[in-house]
Amino acid sequence: MMFTIRSGSMTAVITSAGAQLMSLQSADGTQYLWQGDPTYWADRSLTIFPYVARLTDGCYRYRGQIYHMPIHGFAPTSVFSVTEQTDSAVTLTLEGGPALYGQYPFLFRYDIRYRMEETTLHVAITVENKDEKTMYFGLGGHPGINVPLEEGLRFEDYVLEFPPCRPRRVEFTPACFITGRELPFPLEENRLPLRHELFDEDAIVLKGIPGQVTLKSPKGARSVTLNAPDFPVLGLWHMPKTDAPYVCLEPWSSLPSHQDVIEDLEKQADLISLEAMGVYHTEWSLLCR
Repeated sequence: MMFTIRSGSMTAVITSAGAQLMSLQSADGTQYLWQGDPTYWADRSLTIFPYVARLTDGCYRYRGQIYHMPIHGFAPTSVFSVTEQTDSAVTLTLEGGPALYGQYPFLFRYDIRYRMEETTLHVAITVENKDEKTMYFGLGGHPGINVPLEEGLRFEDYVLEFPPCRPRRVEFTPACFITGRELPFPLEENRLPLRHELFDEDAIVLKGIPGQVTLKSPKGARSVTLNAPDFPVLGLWHMPKTDAPYVCLEPWSSLPSHQDVIEDLEKQADLISLEAMGVYHTEWSLLCR
């Protein structure tokens, strides 16, 4: 099912299939969200849970048992139920239980609430551990933003602008697993000029970013700012070795597996650990201008 929310001059559309954002459009017809052309990438804005990116051999270890899970967890392929809806907000819910135990042996409730406020889409995530044991997970967002946002501009006319910072790039292997190393990633006056070749080796994954990045062009008026103050990792991506007309701005809570390591869920240091019956809450947002 599709759900439409509105506020001010902006409209967002969300589907219960994967709780995925499908459209983010202004009253003048500007579509900020990538529209899923399968030539480049069929999705639009994946909901990441309960693991970020890839697991070695698609599996992890928990208390001596092996569990299998796809890239970015099972949220993208799950059907969510709707637990709240108003003109400007909708909450979608996924509950864990026996049907998911083969992938994830925890009782939980995951709520994602989309709310429009003027030209900002707020995305609030609440995870409830309904189990009697500590729960371990990662989560994040994966919104693709159209580039260019205005006629007459090119992909190369855009930059990613950051607050003053000294980011570090997480080193990945050719198979897109982490090596454990982080390398300096210098910016040009806190800006990264866009060019398609940046993504030839897949995602650029950064630490040391203070929770904000703006996609903009000095030649245009439209921009999108991702605010994600609670997320220590930022992924930047489009389909490698293509001229894909979008960039994904991805807030991540954690990193994927190390190369050739079957991660132990209880020992992976960057995962969120939530005590029995505990509640975890975080938010990110997209400001569209």
